[in-house]
Amino acid sequence: MGLTYADSGLGTGPSEITMLATPKRVGALLPKGWPSRVRSAVVHAISMSNVVFAVTRSHAENHFNARIRIQAENDRLRRELSLLTEELRIKDSRMERIPPQRRPHYPPVERLAILELRAARAWSLAETARRLLVTPLTVASWNRRLDDEGPDALVQLEEPVNRFPDFVRYLVRRLKTLCPSIGSRRIARILARAGLHLGATTVRRMLRPARKPDSGSIRRDELRIVTATRPNDVWHVDLTTVPTALGFWLPWSPHALPQRWPFCWWLAVVVDHYSRRAVGFAIFKSEPAASDVVHFFDRLRRAVGCLPPHLITDHGPQFTADSFRRWCRRRAVRQRFGAVGRYGSIAVVERFIRSMKSECTRAILVSWRRAGLVHELGHYVAWFNADRPHEWLRGRTPDEVYFGVMPAVRKPRFEPRPRWPRRSPCARPQALVRGRPGAVLELRVDYRAGRKHLPIVSLKRAA
Repeated sequence: MGLTYADSGLGTGPSEITMLATPKRVGALLPKGWPSRVRSAVVHAISMSNVVFAVTRSHAENHFNARIRIQAENDRLRRELSLLTEELRIKDSRMERIPPQRRPHYPPVERLAILELRAARAWSLAETARRLLVTPLTVASWNRRLDDEGPDALVQLEEPVNRFPDFVRYLVRRLKTLCPSIGSRRIARILARAGLHLGATTVRRMLRPARKPDSGSIRRDELRIVTATRPNDVWHVDLTTVPTALGFWLPWSPHALPQRWPFCWWLAVVVDHYSRRAVGFAIFKSEPAASDVVHFFDRLRRAVGCLPPHLITDHGPQFTADSFRRWCRRRAVRQRFGAVGRYGSIAVVERFIRSMKSECTRAILVSWRRAGLVHELGHYVAWFNADRPHEWLRGRTPDEVYFGVMPAVRKPRFEPRPRWPRRSPCARPQALVRGRPGAVLELRVDYRAGRKHLPIVSLKRAA
């Protein structure tokens, strides 16, 4: 039937062989006059017995007899217990040679673990002190101060390594209070640019109540239609109306409001597809004609220095006019039209217009004066390009992508968790740790040109 575990004769052997592994005991058993190579032979013999034990156990663990398999598992556990006991004895003997006053102190979390072990094993003070190499007076002082609270408590609960300090929750809630219109993803992107990397799910947990995820969202990677390989490769242009302070609500004979000044402004916006950067805008009192749009693009060409090879528009009368098409052919600009009702055709510029209205024009009283609106939109466009993290760009700003500079989210970050390993990954994107972990931070919110709806967030170490 072959070699079985019972035939090997190693049922209790590893325990005795392990006891011979201590040089002190081997030296005591050696007779006088024996060569020193005997010690090396003993070590080699123990190593060989370990190989024999592993081979024999492999046969026993696969044996058809259940009793032999149970015996093999029992002997393996007893052997492991014997080896661990010897390992602890060696470590304790080294610690015993150090005077008690010079031994390293147990941290607060380990002190609580020692008291829990004492309760589970029903040890006395003397037994606990003997096994853990401390004095009975020390264990008694731990028991007396078991219910102390605060960061300086002698005995403390173990805190998870990945748990953020309470001030991080305060920073997130404070930022949400100062800028209530921004969501959890935007908060995560803003803090990442400032040096504190948090996941969007972490921000949602810190905010109360938590927002439900959008289950009907469409994967952008699958439905993206237009592609661009570099800045100024593809531009999007669209028109929209911006109500003035007078608004569309005033009556007008015969009970209809014309979409023109003084009730609204017409706004033309151009967005770069690759970087999502707002290239420029123009304001008109009424719906612009094709000649007005051409003059706007000529001014934009002189400001930027070039025109794109591809221009995406809708089917408005300004963009389907013959004069605009001739202008595109003379400038070697290939005009493309967005598909009506299809996702991804002109979504880039429409998303910018939605952000501009919700973050700027609906947060202020739009002036009747052209210069006032130009001034306000200029501040917003500068803030949008330079300070507002973009979700599609994974937290980078349009200016960082357009000019190819290092994004702020890639710079060294602050790490408020004191025991977080420096090389462990953080919330995306991955960045190095700035200084030492356990940084205490202060939130600073500035505003571009004093506009409360254009926040600029930064973090610094607390003094």
